[in-house]
Amino acid sequence: MKRGFLLCFYLVAGIVLGAMLASLCRNVPFLSWLAYTQSIGFSPDAPFVLDLSVFKLTFGFSFGVNVAQIFTIAIAIFAYNHTRLR
Repeated sequence: MKRGFLLCFYLVAGIVLGAMLASLCRNVPFLSWLAYTQSIGFSPDAPFVLDLSVFKLTFGFSFGVNVAQIFTIAIAIFAYNHTRLR
């Protein structure tokens, strides 16, 4: 159970640190490639809408990932694998 929480902590930390690193490197010319972002999911402009006349249900999902986050998630997984918990 502890290892599962630790893995979640490392992954969330990697995602947050990667986002911060990408925003810091966005304006640096030779590091701007770290901020390249690709969005995956339903478009926020045109989500899936289910209109049943009585109520309207809207589904939307968007997930953005950048190069810096990929690197920091890989480092987080490496750090998790080298953590010793008993």
